Amino acid sequence: MLCSGQHGVPGRVGPQPSTWETAFTAMFLHANILGLAVNMIFLGVFGASVEDGVGRLAFFGFYLGGGVVALTFQVLLAPDSATPTLGASGAIAAVLGAYIVLHPHANVRTLVVAIYRLTIVELSAWVVLVSWFALDAILGAVGLSTESGDSAGVSYYAHWGGFAFGVLVGLALLGRGREQPRLTEFAA
Repeated sequence: MLCSGQHGVPGRVGPQPSTWETAFTAMFLHANILGLAVNMIFLGVFGASVEDGVGRLAFFGFYLGGGVVALTFQVLLAPDSATPTLGASGAIAAVLGAYIVLHPHANVRTLVVAIYRLTIVELSAWVVLVSWFALDAILGAVGLSTESGDSAGVSYYAHWGGFAFGVLVGLALLGRGREQPRLTEFAA
């Protein structure tokens, strides 16, 4: 059964969910399989080491907190954006921010696409994550300067807010004892 929801959105049955509900459900939904795959790769590579350092339950709270802070950052800096804020990338960015602080000397096996071949090299996590953040900043600056300001469907402010949150939480955790980071693998 199709009916009109709030603002005439077709397909919405029943009352609209409250804002706090959508803040959490949006972290677990994705617009496409590519966004989901990239987020899961980053979570698999960097999340396990952060989880090892803080514990399972604390990691879950950190992840949800990172997602909420990222969403808040996006909404505060782009309140009139037409881009739906959907996906886990803000929470994943928080994991990346914490990882870079908690494991500054870790290396990441990275699949590098050369002109005519693929090769695997070990790169510093700093190189991988700072490169990601720089690329994200450049793409965000270009996308945010478009007439519509919709950034081609990517919520760059959420990435920046999540990353900053992760760095701050990582700095707060620095005094705690942590295991040595294990070598992680990353496909790019």
